[in-house]
Amino acid sequence: MHKLRTLDQIENDYFRQHPEEIEEYISVIFEEYAKDENIGALLASLRTVACARGSTETAVAAGMKRKGLQKALSEQGNPKFECVNAIMHALGYRLDHKN
Repeated sequence: MHKLRTLDQIENDYFRQHPEEIEEYISVIFEEYAKDENIGALLASLRTVACARGSTETAVAAGMKRKGLQKALSEQGNPKFECVNAIMHALGYRLDHKN
């Protein structure tokens, strides 16, 4: 019996192999969020990037524990803006406004 990989695993592997595409991915996920305000999809996408970059390292850089990062970015997560902002900074990005 073959063990099938989940979509999350496939995405994580892809971004580990193609880190140059993460920046564009982040732009797209925030554009999509601006259109549909689907916080669950936004958090799932940020979780993908955090996993590809290393969950533990991202959590430490954000001033969190790994479990806290996972909880904040879970489908049931309801992180404060400051938490999302800290995670973005830990990933090397910042929220910016475009005209």
